[in-house]
Amino acid sequence: MQTRRLMVIGSGPAGLTAAIYAARANLHPLVFAGAMFGGQLMLTTEVENYPGFPEGILGPELMEKFRAQATRFGAEIRDVDVTRVDFSKRPFRAWVEDEEHAAECVIVAAGASAKWLGLVNETRLRGRGVSSCATCDGAFFKDKNIVVVGGGDSAMEEALFLTRFGKKVTVVHRRRELRASKVMQDRALAHPKIEFVWNTAVDDVLGERTVSGVRLTNVETGATSELGCDAIFVAIGHEPNTAIFAGQLELDARGYVISKDGTRSNVEGVFVAGDVQDSRYRQAVTAAGLGCRAAMDAERYIEALEHHAVAAQ
Repeated sequence: MQTRRLMVIGSGPAGLTAAIYAARANLHPLVFAGAMFGGQLMLTTEVENYPGFPEGILGPELMEKFRAQATRFGAEIRDVDVTRVDFSKRPFRAWVEDEEHAAECVIVAAGASAKWLGLVNETRLRGRGVSSCATCDGAFFKDKNIVVVGGGDSAMEEALFLTRFGKKVTVVHRRRELRASKVMQDRALAHPKIEFVWNTAVDDVLGERTVSGVRLTNVETGATSELGCDAIFVAIGHEPNTAIFAGQLELDARGYVISKDGTRSNVEGVFVAGDVQDSRYRQAVTAAGLGCRAAMDAERYIEALEHHAVAAQ
């Protein structure tokens, strides 16, 4: 079995940026892109806040450009999912089912996934009025009626941000009390554009080609109703894709990889980048920046390893 210099696990903006930098440094990285490469941007439509595209660009198109740039410089990309890892010693190992791979250094950029309601029409209309990112998509709904689902800090942050664009923002929450911090609650409750629907769940998303409303059920009475809207933002949290790293890397209570400086994990030689350790910003541009940093740190680590190996001969 060949031992690579570098493996990258993940192929969103963080993973592919790391691959670009690593490939240009002649590290010939092996990138495990996953069965569906590209991360959360593959689920979005127009991206207008990534630098360099003043007219905007489709999320999948942007990720195709990332991928083409990485392969141009020599990154080897495989569209498979890593199913198991062993970071207990070098060379580090990763398995795709029964196929084993080894490398002296690893960059973990597996990303995070938005939590969804699990509705058929929510999936069907994703990118056509259904979103999980107000920063990404809020500007498309200027002077529109918007629904936000959730009751935590993320939901309040989304709702407050969306008031910059929407005519009205309605927060739908399953309970009578918010889970958000007091300061966020106070801001949202006091905002003239934000209304609340309490003790209520979203049972369906309405609309043929784009969102036209939601169907609601009161969880206490069972009464159903419909609420017209032009967009629904699901803000019930994100889940880092770190299940296979449990017991290998140090994770926080929510499952994010703990990193003191944004790229270094608790295992020397295993670096992290992007949403797998960033629960705050979750933007393509910040993930790409962390991918750059991780690749540069990995390059220095590999150089030091090889220097010591030569000196020891």
